Amino acid sequence: MQEAYSQLLTEALAAVEAAGDAAALEAVRVQYLGRNGSITALLEGMKDVPKELRPVIGKLVNEGKGRLAAAFETRKNAFADSAAAAGPAVDTTLPGRTAPYGSLHPVLQARDRAIDIFRRMGFAIADGPDIEFEFYNFDALNTPPEHPARNEADTFFIRGEAPGEHGKGRLLLRSHTSPVQARTMEKQEPPLRIVAPGRCYRRDEIDATHLMSFSQMEGLAVDKDLSLAHLKGTLEFFFRELLGRDLIFRFRPHFFPFTEPSFEVDCARPGTRIKGKEWLEICGCGMVDPNVLRAVGYDPDIYTGWAFGFGLERVAMLLHEVPDLRHFTECDVRFLKQFTKAVV
Repeated sequence: MQEAYSQLLTEALAAVEAAGDAAALEAVRVQYLGRNGSITALLEGMKDVPKELRPVIGKLVNEGKGRLAAAFETRKNAFADSAAAAGPAVDTTLPGRTAPYGSLHPVLQARDRAIDIFRRMGFAIADGPDIEFEFYNFDALNTPPEHPARNEADTFFIRGEAPGEHGKGRLLLRSHTSPVQARTMEKQEPPLRIVAPGRCYRRDEIDATHLMSFSQMEGLAVDKDLSLAHLKGTLEFFFRELLGRDLIFRFRPHFFPFTEPSFEVDCARPGTRIKGKEWLEICGCGMVDPNVLRAVGYDPDIYTGWAFGFGLERVAMLLHEVPDLRHFTECDVRFLKQFTKAVV
């Protein structure tokens, strides 16, 4: 055993000197002194050495371990000194790199600006499902069965029946956020004042001013003695806060199944043209039809209400003077980063 140990010690010392880097030196340590190393395995045989020889061999082993440990430490320090002399692996004199930050989409920025203005006016935020029942999307809003919007060529109907729900009609992707108004009135007694932002879906031809999936914001107020004067004042204040105090407005008679009377709202800026036009349509509105109030359990002889709705993409177009709605859906970072201070 004494001869075998001396031979292994000589091999280990030679291997330490031959190690080319710190990783190779660690491999030598594991090979000879690790749990399954050669020297470790040899020393497990000490129990078989005669008692009279154990002091001699023990002294030899301790001296050998000391020599090997010193050799390891010397080589380890040599490698560390070489690395320090070579300098850091990373050039610390290089300037730092700015981490990119995300930002809200310009349409969401327009939504948040609109919500902030309506909150200041006392409106609450309401929400509802994108997959809606035909009852809430049409029937509760006084839309007759023969209305063109209920045709499968205009609305995305979903095949199949909804379990546990009866008398609500087929499922569809909502074509406006007006169902949120109906659902809110079912659950809440007047007075109420809400705005409902969200996604809508229609079978429109995609062009510069139309998308199949778009964002909309609708508003509703129900109370005693509400009139068109309240609606007109609310919309004029909102759009002037959002788009500029110098805007002027006109209300054109129109038809919507769920409001009577109904109006289209146009805006203009004196002395300028918006998107090449003197007047630009920005909103639809009107007094809530009494049939809508009855459908949700309100008494139209006591309460009146008014509602409005507009597309958020079109508001973003006006805010940023963008000529084509499709730019907002193409995910071109070069386009989107123009409308944020964040680094994209």
